[in-house]
Amino acid sequence: MKLEFVLPEIISKKRKKKESYEMKSFRNSAVRFFLFVGAAIFIVTFAMISVEARKHHSSRNKPHKHLKDKGSHNAPGPAPAPLPHHGSYPTQSIIFDVLSFGAKGDGVSDDSKALLAAWKAACKVSGAVVEIPEKFEFLIKPITLQGPCMPHLVLEIDGILLAPPQVGAWPKSGLFQWLNFKWVHDFTIQGTGKLDGQGSAWWSPSGVYYIQKRFKYNPDMKPTALRFYDSHNVTVRDIKIMNSPQCHLKFDSSSGIKVNNITINSPESSPNTDGIHLQNTKDVEIQHSNIGCGDDCVSIQTGCSNIHVHHINCGPGHGISLGGLGKDKSVACVSDIVVEKISLQNTLSGVRIKTWQGGVGSVKNVTFSNIEVSDVKYPVIIDQFYCDKKICKNQTDAVAISGVKYDKIIGSYSVQPLHLACSNDVPCTDVDLIDIQLNPSSDGFRGFRQALCWNSYGKSQAPLLPSSIDYCLRTESGSVKRIARSHAEHSCPS
Repeated sequence: MKLEFVLPEIISKKRKKKESYEMKSFRNSAVRFFLFVGAAIFIVTFAMISVEARKHHSSRNKPHKHLKDKGSHNAPGPAPAPLPHHGSYPTQSIIFDVLSFGAKGDGVSDDSKALLAAWKAACKVSGAVVEIPEKFEFLIKPITLQGPCMPHLVLEIDGILLAPPQVGAWPKSGLFQWLNFKWVHDFTIQGTGKLDGQGSAWWSPSGVYYIQKRFKYNPDMKPTALRFYDSHNVTVRDIKIMNSPQCHLKFDSSSGIKVNNITINSPESSPNTDGIHLQNTKDVEIQHSNIGCGDDCVSIQTGCSNIHVHHINCGPGHGISLGGLGKDKSVACVSDIVVEKISLQNTLSGVRIKTWQGGVGSVKNVTFSNIEVSDVKYPVIIDQFYCDKKICKNQTDAVAISGVKYDKIIGSYSVQPLHLACSNDVPCTDVDLIDIQLNPSSDGFRGFRQALCWNSYGKSQAPLLPSSIDYCLRTESGSVKRIARSHAEHSCPS
């Protein structure tokens, strides 16, 4: 082969090898470039998250300034916060301090926007903590803190949250609740602080008249301090709630609720200030708490099931109540309720079931046990003629009550030991009275020493005091049970 023909072929092969090598080098460089860019984006993003977390973090090791200190409160904390002595979130939780979001904490400035901003930021981070720091007071107007959020969100209340003290400062949209939690899951409220509803203005006739005149509004409806709607796996513990305009803590259409070691306080004269109110809510445990208010310490309403209330100190107030149920001919369904180890002092009622005439549905599988009463007006009540007016029209329909056990109710009463007033047309069935020992109060007793039972069926078991309890209940028959069952089955699920 001639050289002039071989040489171009060799040159061509070398050129192709060089082009292939350059192409591979280019592809490798491109891959390295994109890997570098991706790593840089990751590092920058991680750094921004860390900076943001530090920006909104306030260390518990660094003491907060007192209310009287007018200095800046917006300096970010230098280090992650340690685990609080009563908390359950990890030591590396990202903390969103409301002071870092512009809150003043002077008890006068409106800090609602700061709390809302902290909530929205924390809502996006798993295991985050919204911090209400101690030694500060935060004036918060009615707001809704809405989910769904990332799991294990905590609202840590170590300071004081204050509701607007004047009725006129509440917007019309906030007349139903003060702090409204909506659609939250796997959420905890805890802390050593308190929520003060400053509700005294709402309890006076002038406050009622103001609302009625300004908004043409039903004056019986006033704000609930702390309300949960359609929320699940919620824990409320350790905090104090006081002086709500109306109900203090309400759960509506929720499940998986735990309330532990809280304190609720309002004057005995404050109207309709229930302690804890449950409605359309299931799987609830309320325990080891002190409740004193102007209405029911715990109120269990329609749609509730699998409720366990225990180790509660109640007083003043109206006791532990199921109902009133069946108002305005509505359907009421309540089942599987256990109330035990309760202490009641100077309350209107002890343990009570109250229903309106004309309602339908059922109350079944209820146990009241180990109840201690002291100077309670009516320790044991079933009232199927419940009426909040001077005169109510008699009606034949009634919420059927069955499977109610009263076991070990002991102490003193000031009006009547036992009052079971069941519907004329729908009798109470399967009522058990076991170990009831009730003595008249020693301090100025002027009531009835005899128990009252009307159209109530079941059995009693000694010891029973007063002795009238022993012959209070009627013996059940098949026809009586059929009547009660027919009224319950068509309205409530079995």
